[in-house]
Amino acid sequence: MRNGIAAKAATIIASHRPTTVVAIPARNEATYIEACLTALGCQTEDPDVVVVLINNSDDATYHNAERLREHLPFALYLEPLELSPQRRDAGHARRHAMTLAADIAGPGGYLLTTDADAVVASHWIERSVANLRRGCDAVCGRALLDPRDARRVPAHLHEDDGRECQLIELLDRMAWLLDPERHDPYPRHTEASGANLAVTVDALQSVGGIPPVPSGEDRAFVRALWLADRRIRHDLSIVVTVSGRLDGRATGGMADTMRRRIVRQDELTDEQVEPADDAWRRYGLRRRARDVWSGLITDRRLAHDLGVADAVLDYAMTARFFGTAWAKLEAQSSVLARRRVAFTALPREIAAAEALLVEGESEMAAAD
Repeated sequence: MRNGIAAKAATIIASHRPTTVVAIPARNEATYIEACLTALGCQTEDPDVVVVLINNSDDATYHNAERLREHLPFALYLEPLELSPQRRDAGHARRHAMTLAADIAGPGGYLLTTDADAVVASHWIERSVANLRRGCDAVCGRALLDPRDARRVPAHLHEDDGRECQLIELLDRMAWLLDPERHDPYPRHTEASGANLAVTVDALQSVGGIPPVPSGEDRAFVRALWLADRRIRHDLSIVVTVSGRLDGRATGGMADTMRRRIVRQDELTDEQVEPADDAWRRYGLRRRARDVWSGLITDRRLAHDLGVADAVLDYAMTARFFGTAWAKLEAQSSVLARRRVAFTALPREIAAAEALLVEGESEMAAAD
């Protein structure tokens, strides 16, 4: 079966059209896999191949996917795999699935990945690939909770999530205001979910593939791309719907978080959240460092304001990629040390972020 799909991919490559391959890790997903594949079969732009890596499963996932094969407008490749106990997790499964998809797509190909319990919107492939064709190296879409499952989630969880997301969005507005990345214009989002991710084969392979970590492989992968100055687009219009089940497959994933927060509110918000003043300082310094690294300016106070020695700044500025240079500075700077935000502090930090943005946007408008 794989040889036949490889031959199909070779035919596509010979026609000088990039191959589009979707990779889906699936472990005991008999309940969801049919809806997932059916949605992929109703796209405005069809994929060439869909790879389902069925790892460590003892249910009907393979059977339920196989019986759809003749009804789908793409080649379906089902790969059963037994991962060792040390690697029997979501991160290693997605790594294997994406590596296999890259082998099929070949150089110049486009890769997309989602989860087996996700239902992608009808324009998922079209819009994701359109971003890649425009020169982006990776595209992060949004993963939204199935409305039916969302209604079963306690109100206090929705309220906590709403406030946390509000502050995250405000902090991202700061990033765009102070240090904009032109390939990722505002409005955008900050998610990096394996349920909704697209990437070129070249970009995937340039960072060694999906990181071999038990969980959080999606964020770690997007972080690796950012460190290598790859162009990452966070497109609000690209959406998938994911289940709100509480028996998730990934340890430390969304299901674990929901189950824990139903019982008791976490003390601290997500790791990407920080106090408004810290974020304002961080993105202002990042822009200055970017300009120094690019050779646009000489900034004699930058090392002092970062709280690092001149030698540390000079060494960081020799990095091949700005993302790597900035990571070196963040690791050495006490000024940039991350502080977490308590859930109880969210209203105060939201107000502070809004005030900083009003003042900053007014100053920039006056300067123009």
